[in-house]
Amino acid sequence: MTLPIRGLHLEYDARVVHLWSDEPLTVLSSAVVGSELTQTRHVVNLHVTHGYANRALCDDLNAFARELGISEPFVGLMTTAKTECAQVVIERAAAATVVAITTVDVSHPIAAGVTAAARVESSTINIVIVADVTLIQAARVNAVITATEAKTLALIEKDLRAPDGGFASGTGTDSIVIATTERGATHEYAGSISPLGALIAHAVRRAILSALQ
Repeated sequence: MTLPIRGLHLEYDARVVHLWSDEPLTVLSSAVVGSELTQTRHVVNLHVTHGYANRALCDDLNAFARELGISEPFVGLMTTAKTECAQVVIERAAAATVVAITTVDVSHPIAAGVTAAARVESSTINIVIVADVTLIQAARVNAVITATEAKTLALIEKDLRAPDGGFASGTGTDSIVIATTERGATHEYAGSISPLGALIAHAVRRAILSALQ
């Protein structure tokens, strides 16, 4: 799939969502594999079945990455969502170009701060944001907050309910990747009221709403 950010590529099917870049992207993530990385050229979101219980998550992701021909450090996620149904939303403005890629399975929703700690059930919302900008670290954290708020708002708009009957805020195993090209203007803030944060929020909200149609 052609993306409107120079050097950025995307393919997805029933096995995986694979995003890669000709040049290293600067990343912040909560990924299963590669969460310690600050730069990578590959983000892999691997489909697993409900009830997946292999404790060697890293081994499975590393093996699949080798199948894709990836021999360098990568960011790796897992999802029970149908990866062939990944939602790709593009938002553009003078401030930046933002791409949001989401995979959504809300079969086990929770409400943060309400739902009791319990065994993790297979259900995941994974969000990958790529922005053609330069970010300072604080803005990168802002972007995580903005994307999470937009995700939860979309779930509320769709009246998704947690086990207690109140609104759901997500699932127990949601994950996020914020990636930037480090080209162009430097952004020191990416909260939802900033030009860049607005693009991120719009992209994520649209992607989650579309997935829940």
